Amino acid sequence: MKKLLIILMLIPFALFAQQTEQDTLWETSTTASANFSQVSLTNWAAGGKSSMSGLFMLNYAANYKKDKLSWDNSFDLRYGFIKEKDTDTRKSDDLIDISSKLGLEAGGNWNYAALLGFKSQFASGYNYDNDPRELISKFMAPGYLNLAAGMDYKTDGLSMLISPVSGKFTFVTADDINEEDFGLDAGKKVRGEFGATFKLEYKKEVWTNVTFETTLNLFSNYLDNPQNVDVDWKTQFNMKINDYLSANLITHLIYDDDVKIEDPDTGTNGARLQFMESFGVGLTYKF
Repeated sequence: MKKLLIILMLIPFALFAQQTEQDTLWETSTTASANFSQVSLTNWAAGGKSSMSGLFMLNYAANYKKDKLSWDNSFDLRYGFIKEKDTDTRKSDDLIDISSKLGLEAGGNWNYAALLGFKSQFASGYNYDNDPRELISKFMAPGYLNLAAGMDYKTDGLSMLISPVSGKFTFVTADDINEEDFGLDAGKKVRGEFGATFKLEYKKEVWTNVTFETTLNLFSNYLDNPQNVDVDWKTQFNMKINDYLSANLITHLIYDDDVKIEDPDTGTNGARLQFMESFGVGLTYKF
Protein backbone atom coordinates (compact mmCIF):
# COMPACT_ATOMS: atom_id res chain seq x y z
CA MET A 1 0.00 0.00 0.00
CA LYS A 2 2.86 2.40 0.73
CA LYS A 3 4.24 1.69 -2.76
CA LEU A 4 0.82 2.40 -4.29
CA LEU A 5 0.62 5.72 -2.43
CA ILE A 6 4.07 6.77 -3.66
CA ILE A 7 3.18 5.85 -7.26
CA LEU A 8 -0.05 7.84 -7.11
CA MET A 9 1.84 10.90 -5.89
CA LEU A 10 4.66 10.65 -8.45
CA ILE A 11 2.74 9.92 -11.68
CA PRO A 12 1.40 13.47 -12.25
CA PHE A 13 4.78 15.00 -11.40
CA ALA A 14 6.58 12.66 -13.80
CA LEU A 15 4.19 13.21 -16.69
CA PHE A 16 4.22 16.97 -16.18
CA ALA A 17 8.04 16.99 -16.25
CA GLN A 18 7.97 15.39 -19.72
CA GLN A 19 6.02 18.28 -21.25
CA THR A 20 7.87 21.08 -23.08
CA GLU A 21 7.56 24.70 -22.04
CA GLN A 22 5.14 25.29 -24.95
CA ASP A 23 2.88 22.41 -23.95
CA THR A 24 -0.30 23.57 -22.21
CA LEU A 25 -1.92 20.16 -21.70
CA TRP A 26 -1.20 20.25 -17.96
CA GLU A 27 -2.47 22.82 -15.49
CA THR A 28 -0.85 22.60 -12.07
CA SER A 29 -1.04 24.57 -8.83
CA THR A 30 0.50 24.23 -5.39
CA THR A 31 -0.42 26.04 -2.18
CA ALA A 32 1.61 25.64 1.01
CA SER A 33 0.43 27.17 4.29
CA ALA A 34 1.76 27.32 7.85
CA ASN A 35 -0.38 28.76 10.66
CA PHE A 36 0.96 29.30 14.19
CA SER A 37 -0.47 30.42 17.52
CA GLN A 38 1.40 31.00 20.79
CA VAL A 39 0.38 32.17 24.26
CA SER A 40 2.83 32.69 27.13
CA LEU A 41 1.60 33.47 30.66
CA THR A 42 3.68 34.29 33.75
CA ASN A 43 2.02 35.14 37.07
CA TRP A 44 -1.14 35.95 35.12
CA ALA A 45 -3.84 36.93 37.65
CA ALA A 46 -6.72 36.17 35.27
CA GLY A 47 -5.57 32.56 34.95
CA GLY A 48 -4.99 30.48 31.86
CA LYS A 49 -2.32 28.21 30.47
CA SER A 50 0.63 28.78 28.15
CA SER A 51 0.21 27.01 24.83
CA MET A 52 1.53 26.73 21.29
CA SER A 53 -0.12 25.30 18.18
CA GLY A 54 0.56 24.97 14.50
CA LEU A 55 -1.11 23.75 11.32
CA PHE A 56 0.68 22.86 8.09
CA MET A 57 -1.21 22.41 4.81
CA LEU A 58 -0.16 21.43 1.31
CA ASN A 59 -2.61 21.41 -1.59
CA TYR A 60 -1.42 20.25 -4.99
CA ALA A 61 -3.47 19.87 -8.18
CA ALA A 62 -2.36 18.51 -11.56
CA ASN A 63 -5.04 18.49 -14.25
CA TYR A 64 -4.60 17.21 -17.82
CA LYS A 65 -6.87 18.03 -20.77
CA LYS A 66 -6.52 16.98 -24.40
CA ASP A 67 -9.40 16.75 -26.84
CA LYS A 68 -12.12 14.73 -25.08
CA LEU A 69 -9.80 13.24 -22.45
CA SER A 70 -9.29 14.76 -18.99
CA TRP A 71 -7.37 13.61 -15.93
CA ASP A 72 -7.78 15.50 -12.64
CA ASN A 73 -5.48 14.83 -9.68
CA SER A 74 -5.55 16.45 -6.24
CA PHE A 75 -3.45 16.02 -3.11
CA ASP A 76 -4.69 17.47 0.19
CA LEU A 77 -2.22 17.07 3.07
CA ARG A 78 -2.65 18.53 6.57
CA TYR A 79 -0.93 18.14 9.93
CA GLY A 80 -1.53 20.15 13.08
CA PHE A 81 -0.25 20.03 16.64
CA ILE A 82 -0.94 21.65 20.02
CA LYS A 83 1.33 21.94 23.04
CA GLU A 84 0.06 23.11 26.40
CA LYS A 85 2.09 23.68 29.52
CA ASP A 86 2.70 20.47 31.50
CA THR A 87 1.34 18.24 28.67
CA ASP A 88 2.96 16.39 25.79
CA THR A 89 2.64 17.65 22.23
CA ARG A 90 -0.56 16.28 20.70
CA LYS A 91 -1.74 16.31 17.12
CA SER A 92 -4.81 18.42 16.36
CA ASP A 93 -5.26 17.61 12.66
CA ASP A 94 -3.92 14.86 10.42
CA LEU A 95 -5.00 14.10 6.86
CA ILE A 96 -3.79 12.44 3.67
CA ASP A 97 -6.41 12.77 0.92
CA ILE A 98 -5.50 11.84 -2.67
CA SER A 99 -7.94 11.78 -5.57
CA SER A 100 -7.43 10.87 -9.23
CA LYS A 101 -10.26 11.04 -11.77
CA LEU A 102 -10.11 10.06 -15.45
CA GLY A 103 -12.82 11.43 -17.74
CA LEU A 104 -13.97 11.12 -21.35
CA GLU A 105 -16.49 13.56 -22.82
CA ALA A 106 -19.89 12.00 -23.45
CA GLY A 107 -21.78 15.07 -24.63
CA GLY A 108 -22.63 18.47 -23.22
CA ASN A 109 -21.23 18.81 -19.71
CA TRP A 110 -21.31 15.06 -19.07
CA ASN A 111 -18.28 12.78 -18.99
CA TYR A 112 -17.73 9.07 -18.56
CA ALA A 113 -15.53 8.92 -15.48
CA ALA A 114 -13.47 6.60 -13.28
CA LEU A 115 -12.36 7.69 -9.81
CA LEU A 116 -9.67 6.47 -7.44
CA GLY A 117 -9.40 7.93 -3.93
CA PHE A 118 -7.11 7.25 -1.00
CA LYS A 119 -7.33 8.56 2.59
CA SER A 120 -5.34 8.00 5.75
CA GLN A 121 -3.24 9.94 8.28
CA PHE A 122 0.48 10.51 8.90
CA ALA A 123 0.98 9.93 12.62
CA SER A 124 -0.36 7.92 15.55
CA GLY A 125 -3.48 9.20 17.29
CA TYR A 126 -4.47 8.68 20.92
CA ASN A 127 -7.49 8.88 23.18
CA TYR A 128 -6.25 11.08 26.03
CA ASP A 129 -9.41 10.59 28.09
CA ASN A 130 -8.03 7.21 29.12
CA ASP A 131 -5.13 6.87 31.57
CA PRO A 132 -2.74 5.74 30.26
CA ARG A 133 -3.51 7.17 26.81
CA GLU A 134 -4.96 4.69 24.32
CA LEU A 135 -3.57 4.27 20.79
CA ILE A 136 -6.52 4.48 18.37
CA SER A 137 -5.03 5.20 14.91
CA LYS A 138 -1.85 5.41 12.83
CA PHE A 139 -0.85 5.38 9.15
CA MET A 140 -3.03 2.85 7.27
CA ALA A 141 -4.92 2.10 10.47
CA PRO A 142 -7.34 3.02 9.18
CA GLY A 143 -6.70 3.64 5.51
CA TYR A 144 -9.38 3.91 2.83
CA LEU A 145 -9.28 3.13 -0.89
CA ASN A 146 -12.28 4.04 -3.06
CA LEU A 147 -12.88 2.99 -6.67
CA ALA A 148 -15.84 4.29 -8.67
CA ALA A 149 -17.11 4.37 -12.27
CA GLY A 150 -20.00 6.43 -13.58
CA MET A 151 -20.95 9.81 -15.03
CA ASP A 152 -19.39 13.16 -14.12
CA TYR A 153 -21.15 16.50 -14.70
CA LYS A 154 -18.57 19.30 -15.04
CA THR A 155 -18.84 23.06 -15.42
CA ASP A 156 -16.54 25.88 -14.33
CA GLY A 157 -15.69 25.21 -10.69
CA LEU A 158 -18.20 22.36 -10.33
CA SER A 159 -17.84 18.58 -10.62
CA MET A 160 -20.59 16.12 -9.71
CA LEU A 161 -19.80 12.41 -10.02
CA ILE A 162 -22.60 9.83 -9.86
CA SER A 163 -21.41 6.23 -9.65
CA PRO A 164 -23.82 3.29 -9.25
CA VAL A 165 -20.86 0.89 -9.27
CA SER A 166 -18.15 1.55 -6.69
CA GLY A 167 -16.03 -0.17 -4.10
CA LYS A 168 -14.77 0.95 -0.71
CA PHE A 169 -11.88 -0.84 1.00
CA THR A 170 -10.99 -0.20 4.64
CA PHE A 171 -7.52 -1.20 5.87
CA VAL A 172 -6.24 -1.64 9.42
CA THR A 173 -2.67 -2.87 8.94
CA ALA A 174 -1.37 -2.28 12.49
CA ASP A 175 -1.59 -5.13 15.01
CA ASP A 176 -1.96 -2.74 17.94
CA ILE A 177 -5.13 -1.08 16.55
CA ASN A 178 -8.54 -2.63 17.19
CA GLU A 179 -9.82 -3.43 13.69
CA GLU A 180 -13.36 -3.98 14.98
CA ASP A 181 -13.60 -0.24 15.75
CA PHE A 182 -13.52 0.36 11.98
CA GLY A 183 -16.01 -2.30 10.89
CA LEU A 184 -13.57 -5.16 10.24
CA ASP A 185 -13.98 -8.66 11.59
CA ALA A 186 -11.59 -9.65 14.37
CA GLY A 187 -8.19 -10.63 12.98
CA LYS A 188 -8.85 -9.16 9.51
CA LYS A 189 -6.72 -6.47 7.86
CA VAL A 190 -9.08 -5.35 5.09
CA ARG A 191 -12.81 -5.06 4.50
CA GLY A 192 -14.43 -4.59 1.10
CA GLU A 193 -17.79 -2.95 0.44
CA PHE A 194 -19.78 -2.69 -2.80
CA GLY A 195 -22.19 0.17 -3.38
CA ALA A 196 -22.87 3.59 -4.89
CA THR A 197 -20.81 6.79 -4.69
CA PHE A 198 -21.72 10.44 -5.10
CA LYS A 199 -18.95 13.07 -5.10
CA LEU A 200 -19.50 16.82 -5.34
CA GLU A 201 -16.63 19.32 -5.75
CA TYR A 202 -17.13 23.08 -5.95
CA LYS A 203 -14.72 26.00 -5.92
CA LYS A 204 -15.47 29.69 -6.43
CA GLU A 205 -14.18 33.14 -5.47
CA VAL A 206 -17.22 34.35 -3.52
CA TRP A 207 -15.76 37.77 -2.63
CA THR A 208 -12.62 39.62 -3.62
CA ASN A 209 -9.64 37.55 -2.35
CA VAL A 210 -12.01 35.06 -0.64
CA THR A 211 -12.27 31.59 -2.16
CA PHE A 212 -14.74 28.93 -1.08
CA GLU A 213 -14.06 25.22 -1.63
CA THR A 214 -16.17 22.22 -0.70
CA THR A 215 -15.97 18.49 -1.33
CA LEU A 216 -18.80 16.13 -0.40
CA ASN A 217 -18.40 12.35 -0.59
CA LEU A 218 -21.35 9.99 -0.04
CA PHE A 219 -21.20 6.19 -0.11
CA SER A 220 -23.96 3.61 0.37
CA ASN A 221 -23.14 -0.07 0.84
CA TYR A 222 -25.65 -2.14 -1.14
CA LEU A 223 -25.03 -5.27 0.93
CA ASP A 224 -25.16 -3.93 4.51
CA ASN A 225 -27.56 -1.24 5.76
CA PRO A 226 -27.65 0.80 2.53
CA GLN A 227 -29.78 3.44 4.27
CA ASN A 228 -26.84 4.32 6.55
CA VAL A 229 -24.94 6.53 4.12
CA ASP A 230 -21.28 7.31 4.84
CA VAL A 231 -20.61 11.07 4.72
CA ASP A 232 -17.28 12.88 4.27
CA TRP A 233 -17.71 16.64 3.81
CA LYS A 234 -14.86 19.16 3.74
CA THR A 235 -15.26 22.93 3.37
CA GLN A 236 -12.60 25.64 3.31
CA PHE A 237 -12.57 29.43 3.06
CA ASN A 238 -9.24 30.87 1.92
CA MET A 239 -8.91 34.60 2.64
CA LYS A 240 -5.93 36.31 1.02
CA ILE A 241 -4.42 39.20 3.00
CA ASN A 242 -1.42 39.82 0.75
CA ASP A 243 1.00 37.75 -1.34
CA TYR A 244 2.32 35.89 1.70
CA LEU A 245 -0.32 36.17 4.46
CA SER A 246 -3.71 34.51 4.50
CA ALA A 247 -6.45 33.26 6.80
CA ASN A 248 -8.09 29.84 6.50
CA LEU A 249 -11.33 28.50 7.92
CA ILE A 250 -11.67 24.72 7.59
CA THR A 251 -14.48 22.40 8.61
CA HIS A 252 -14.57 18.62 8.19
CA LEU A 253 -17.66 16.52 8.95
CA ILE A 254 -17.57 12.71 8.87
CA TYR A 255 -20.14 10.02 9.55
CA ASP A 256 -19.23 6.37 8.99
CA ASP A 257 -21.66 3.79 10.34
CA ASP A 258 -18.82 1.26 10.70
CA VAL A 259 -16.52 3.46 12.82
CA LYS A 260 -17.16 2.95 16.53
CA ILE A 261 -16.26 5.81 18.87
CA GLU A 262 -16.36 5.65 22.65
CA ASP A 263 -18.72 8.00 24.48
CA PRO A 264 -16.64 9.51 27.34
CA ASP A 265 -19.76 9.85 29.52
CA THR A 266 -21.16 6.32 29.16
CA GLY A 267 -18.12 4.36 27.97
CA THR A 268 -20.16 2.74 25.17
CA ASN A 269 -18.94 2.43 21.57
CA GLY A 270 -21.06 3.42 18.60
CA ALA A 271 -21.24 5.28 15.31
CA ARG A 272 -21.11 9.03 15.95
CA LEU A 273 -20.96 12.27 14.00
CA GLN A 274 -17.36 13.51 13.77
CA PHE A 275 -16.67 17.23 13.32
CA MET A 276 -13.48 19.30 13.08
CA GLU A 277 -13.18 23.09 12.76
CA SER A 278 -9.96 25.05 12.37
CA PHE A 279 -9.27 28.76 11.88
CA GLY A 280 -5.80 30.15 11.44
CA VAL A 281 -3.78 33.07 10.11
CA GLY A 282 -0.29 32.46 8.79
CA LEU A 283 2.12 32.24 5.91
CA THR A 284 0.93 31.03 2.51
CA TYR A 285 2.92 30.55 -0.68
CA LYS A 286 1.25 29.67 -3.98
CA PHE A 287 3.03 28.62 -7.15
